[in-house]
Amino acid sequence: MAATGGDPIEPGAGAPAFELEDQNGTARRLADAGGAPLVLFFYPKDDTPGCTKQACGFQAAEAMLAEAGATVWGVSPQGVKSKRRFADKHGLAFPLLADDDAAVCAAYGVWQEKSMYGKKYAGVVRTTYLIDATGKVARRWDKVKVGGHVDEVLAALRG
Repeated sequence: MAATGGDPIEPGAGAPAFELEDQNGTARRLADAGGAPLVLFFYPKDDTPGCTKQACGFQAAEAMLAEAGATVWGVSPQGVKSKRRFADKHGLAFPLLADDDAAVCAAYGVWQEKSMYGKKYAGVVRTTYLIDATGKVARRWDKVKVGGHVDEVLAALRG
């Protein structure tokens, strides 16, 4: 796993380019989303309660997100096989990107030192970026609370 990353990307700055495989083994690049807003959400781990609720929330809002002109991609540090199981189990149709070495998480500043029961470790801090059609960060949500988050993203897209 990568060392903890830098600071999160500030609104107005260019989003770091990347290429990662999705749950189907298809390479996805930030440039592939050009011309439309991209909701890029970083989550800690496939098929855990909070991450499942978050991903399923985005899936349930797929039509409203599309109506707002946006696409959704999820990113976490598990591999392609884990992403496939997660997508299949919960009917997730949008790309789930495998950031095996957490390099993209680090580039976006979401790979940070965390602590549980006094033990420190590096992991993903739940963060969502709204990247505009030109590849710039339009909005960032830090330390996302899952409940109501999809509504916040939709409001930003519509607003």
